[in-house]
Amino acid sequence: MTGKNSPSLLKSLLRKIFSSRQKESLSVGLPANQRIYCVGDIHGRLDLLQELQQKINHDASAYEGSKTLVYLGDYIDRGMHSKQVVDNLLEDNFPDFKKVFLLGNHEQILLQFLLSKDVSIAHDWFRFGGLSTLVSYGINVSGVPTSKDLERLRNELTDKLPASHVSFFQHLELNYEIGGYYFVHAGIRPKVKLQRQRPEDLLWIREEFLTSNLFHGKIIVHGHSVTEEPEILHNRIALDTGAYASGRLTCAVFEGVSCSIL
Repeated sequence: MTGKNSPSLLKSLLRKIFSSRQKESLSVGLPANQRIYCVGDIHGRLDLLQELQQKINHDASAYEGSKTLVYLGDYIDRGMHSKQVVDNLLEDNFPDFKKVFLLGNHEQILLQFLLSKDVSIAHDWFRFGGLSTLVSYGINVSGVPTSKDLERLRNELTDKLPASHVSFFQHLELNYEIGGYYFVHAGIRPKVKLQRQRPEDLLWIREEFLTSNLFHGKIIVHGHSVTEEPEILHNRIALDTGAYASGRLTCAVFEGVSCSIL
């Protein structure tokens, strides 16, 4: 177990939260006979993903309830095996799990590069890791691409992206909600109802969400903002431990009102 708070402390926090909000009829934890495994940002680290998947399978082998596997987005960029990570996620490695794949801001910008009339968005994408994704799909990149290279690179990526990968990117979910938890890539805008959140905030928000002490109606489980260790707080749980650079890919396990870290 790692993280800032232990499962017992999380239970204590949850009791305090919900005892003060009884009139609001908020859900606490997960429904009975449910367990959720939630994986943070992978960023092209196939080796860490495979290692973590083995741990999840081992941990879940004796559990007889309903099992769900949630991935928080940012499967691509930075690490050198983005294509191979997507190949892995498309395999049926967990046939007895429900699987939820959330959209990350890195997948969003890849789709914008593919589908937008303005290819200049690639300059932003390349600054935070997009070139490694191109290389993983077999595209030859020498040096930093200039504006005149962008149309060619988009055409090559369009040609080399398997149809199954395009479909995967296009059908990623913005959020997943169950019991007292709301799973999302980056976070939510405080003081805005969960049903009225803007996609841009769900995918990109940082400081306003991270510094808020407000309870948002549900505990927000998110990635996107890197921390050295997973953070378990009264209003949010952060699971992006910078796998591409740190070598630590984090998975949280939710059952009842407990949260532990693989």
